[in-house]
Amino acid sequence: MIEFVIFLSLILLGFGFGSYREKQHYRSIIEREAQYRDILVFESSYPKEQTDGHGGQLVQGSVVISADYFKTFVAGLRKLIGGRLRSYESLLDRGRREAVLRMKHEAHQAGANHVFNVRFETSSISKGESGTLSSVEVLVYGSAVKR
Repeated sequence: MIEFVIFLSLILLGFGFGSYREKQHYRSIIEREAQYRDILVFESSYPKEQTDGHGGQLVQGSVVISADYFKTFVAGLRKLIGGRLRSYESLLDRGRREAVLRMKHEAHQAGANHVFNVRFETSSISKGESGTLSSVEVLVYGSAVKR
């Protein structure tokens, strides 16, 4: 019985703190996206117009984000019946947006206002091992130039 109470407590704590932290993170992301909206990001590999001679500097942003116990629990239940794992979709969305923001910050520090040839790399940290929380690393990189 005590194990069930501990398990239920961890689930409820995971839901409460995880939801709070996720909302805080999204608020921070939205504020910083507005701050760096003048830095444009392109997947094309080469700028079509001339740059001002400043450029070609590699910039990158990386982040590791972990799911809380509640999301891990819900995803485990969802795996039983299949379908979309919505509890992990926000995890990846936050990871990608945070990594892009960190890359834009580095481009801003370098005096650039465009980033070309942007690429994403994603990897799982825990690889589904039992007893571990799901976590993901997102790496974004590109070439920063001033136009």
